[in-house]
Amino acid sequence: MSTVTRWGICATGGIAGSFARDLAAVPGAELAAIGSRSTARAEAFAAEHGGAGTRAYGSAQELARDPDVDVVYIASPHSAHLEHARLALDAGKAVLCEKPLTLNAGEAEEMVALARERGLFLMEAMWMACNPVVRALRTSLVEGRLGEPRQLHADLGFVVDRPPADRLLDPALGGGALLDMGVYPLTFAHLMLGEAQSLTATAVLAPSGIDVDVAIAGRYPGDAVAALTASMTSTSPRTATIATTTGLIEVAAPFHHPPYVDFTPTGGEPQRIEGAEELIGSGLGNEAAEVQRCLAEGLTESPLVPHGQTLALMRQMDLIRSQIGVRYPGEQDSDAPRP
Repeated sequence: MSTVTRWGICATGGIAGSFARDLAAVPGAELAAIGSRSTARAEAFAAEHGGAGTRAYGSAQELARDPDVDVVYIASPHSAHLEHARLALDAGKAVLCEKPLTLNAGEAEEMVALARERGLFLMEAMWMACNPVVRALRTSLVEGRLGEPRQLHADLGFVVDRPPADRLLDPALGGGALLDMGVYPLTFAHLMLGEAQSLTATAVLAPSGIDVDVAIAGRYPGDAVAALTASMTSTSPRTATIATTTGLIEVAAPFHHPPYVDFTPTGGEPQRIEGAEELIGSGLGNEAAEVQRCLAEGLTESPLVPHGQTLALMRQMDLIRSQIGVRYPGEQDSDAPRP
C-alpha cells in the first residue's frame, strides 16, 4: 500500500456524507471513489465531497473492482451489508462496515469468516469505541481509578418522523430501534462492564413488526447490572451513567460521542475526563484513522473493535429479537434470532 490510504465509499446516504466530511480531516486519507445504485447520485456525492480525481460508479460491484481503492467503507442499509462486504472482500479490499455489521449473527459470522479466509482487514464502524473520551473513560475504569462499576444506565432515542419506506422503519432493510439505536447502549455496556452474562428485553412493536421502543435489563461480570433503552418515538436524554463503589460517572449527551465525562467521588468534587481535543471531525474520523493505523501495521482486525466483540453484540441482538418477537423478511431459519 502507498502512504496514502485510498478510500471508496459504498452508498450516498446521510452517514456516508458525514463520514466523507470527517475523512477530509484524516491525515493520509484520500476519497478515491464512490459507489451507488445510481451513477447520478454517485457523481453528485463525488462532486460535493471528493476531489477532481474522485471516481463515481453506479454499483457496489464497480466500486469493489476499482484497482485504486484500498479500503471500502460500507454505508448501505443493514440488509445489504453482507452482499456489499462480500464484493469488496472478494476483490481484495479491506472493509469498514457500518454498524450493526449485518442483520444477524449468522451473517456476521459469514462476513468475518470470509475476511479471515482472505487475510483481509474487517472492522465494524462502531465509532463510539474509537472515540477518545469513551476510550479515556474505559481506561480509567479498567485501571480501577473510578471504583468498581455496579450499575450502568444508557439511553439513546429520538422521534423518527419519516415515511414507512425509510430504512429506519422498513423491516426489509433491518429497520427498528434495536439495530440502529440499541446497539449503542449494548456496546457501551460491553465496553465498560464486559460481555453480558444475561439479557432480558421487552419492546413495543409497530404494525410493520419492527421494534420502536425497547428496554433491556442486563447482568454483567463482577455482579454489575445495566438498564438500557432505545426509542424511535420519543426525545430521550441520550445520556449514560455508571454508579461505582466510589462515586458516580456521568457521560454527557450524546453519550455515544460525548464531549466529556464527569466523575464525582462520593462526598467529593466532580472530576472531568476529557479527550475531545483528539476528535477528528465529529468522531467518525477517529474510526477511519484507526483503520489506517491497523492497515499500516498489517493487522486484520482492530483491537478497539475486535471481531469477537462485534460477534458478541450481534448474538446479543439476536437474543433480544427472539425475546421481543422481531424477525426480518428473508431471514432463513438458520439465520433467525435464537433464544
